[in-house]
Amino acid sequence: MNSQLTAMDEEHLRRALELAERGRGRVSPNPLVGAVVVRDGSVIGEGFHAELGGLHAERSALEDCRRRGGNPAGATMYVTLEPCAHQGRQPPCVEAILEAGIGRVVIASEDPSEKAAGRGPEILRNGGVEVAIASGAEATAARRLNQPFRKHSRTGMPLVILKVAMSLDGQTATAPGDSPWISGPESQELVHKWRAESDAIAIGIGTALADDPLLTARIEGARQPVRVIFDSQARLPLESQLLQTLDQAPVLVTTAPDAPADRLGALKAAGAEVLLAANLESALQELGRRDLTSLFLEGGQTLASAFLTSNLIDESRTFIAPMLLGRQPNSVPRVGGDDREDSAGRRSPRSETGPARQTAQWSSTKTIGPDTLITATYKEW
Repeated sequence: MNSQLTAMDEEHLRRALELAERGRGRVSPNPLVGAVVVRDGSVIGEGFHAELGGLHAERSALEDCRRRGGNPAGATMYVTLEPCAHQGRQPPCVEAILEAGIGRVVIASEDPSEKAAGRGPEILRNGGVEVAIASGAEATAARRLNQPFRKHSRTGMPLVILKVAMSLDGQTATAPGDSPWISGPESQELVHKWRAESDAIAIGIGTALADDPLLTARIEGARQPVRVIFDSQARLPLESQLLQTLDQAPVLVTTAPDAPADRLGALKAAGAEVLLAANLESALQELGRRDLTSLFLEGGQTLASAFLTSNLIDESRTFIAPMLLGRQPNSVPRVGGDDREDSAGRRSPRSETGPARQTAQWSSTKTIGPDTLITATYKEW
C-alpha cells in the first residue's frame, strides 16, 4: 500500500535516486539502487550499489553510518528499490536492516523480479519495522531509473533503445564520399557514454559491411558492451574490425538456423559467439538468457524498421542536426544495409498498412551542442 510521505521524506528519496545513478554502467544485470539513513532529521549514512558483486546500497549506507560513528538504531532508511530478501552475490539486505535496528524504511519502488516481489517489505514489517511505499514523482523516477532491470525481470528480454541521427530534411545517411557523421561531436561523445552504460550494442549486417565499425565505447576505463550483429547468413567478414578487436569486447553474431555451416564455423573459429534465432523476439530472449538487460540499437534503417514493425522498441533517442542533406539518387546508405532485407538478412514482410504508429508515453527535448536530442519512451516496465 502506498503511503503519504512528508516533504522531508521526498527530499531524502531524491538524494537516494542521485546516489543510485552513480552505479550506472557498472552493476548490470543488477538494478541501480541508492540508500540514505536519517536520524533526527540528519543524514548519518549514504550508499549505493557501486559494482556488480559489491555491497548493495543498504549495506553500503549502513557501513557509511558506522564509519561516521552514527547509530542507525531507530533511524529511517530511504531506499530506491525494495530491499532484497534472497541470497545472491550478497546476503539479503533485510537481514542487515533488521540487525542494525532501523525503525522505518521508505521505499521508492517495488522489485518486480520473481525472487523478490514484495518479500523484503513483508519480512521487515514482520520484524517490527515501519515500511512506507512512495508514490508520485519519486516513485516514477525510481521506476524509470531501472527500466532495463524491470523489463528483464518481467519478460526475460533486454530493454531496446534505438539511436537515430537525422538531418532537418529527414535523412539518416549521407551520400557516398561524404562524411558519415550527421550529429555533432558533442552528440557523438554522448553516444559513447550510452554505449558504456549498455550491456550490448547492435547493428545489422548492412551497416557492418558498409562501415566496418568498432562499436566500442571510446571512454578510458569504461565497461565495453557486447557487440551484436544481426546477420542471418553469417556474412560478417573475418577481417572486419569487429573480429580483429575481440580483445576489447566480445562479438555475438545472430544468424538464422539455416545459415551456411562453413560460415558459422569460420565465425566461431575467429572467436565470435554465434546465436541461432528464427526471429527478433527469440534473439532477444537468447540475449536475456545471457543476462544482457539493455540493447542499444545503432544501425541501420533496415534493422530499426524490423524492430519497429515487430513492436520491440522501448525507447528512442533521436539527434536532429541543423543541416540539409538532400536525397542522393542511387546512393547506398552508410548506415542502412539492404532495404530489401530484414535485420536477419531476409526479405522483410510488408504490412498492407505499414507498421503501426507508436506514440511516446513521455518525451523530452534537450540541446546537445548544435543538435537537438529528442528522447521518447514508448513502454514503461
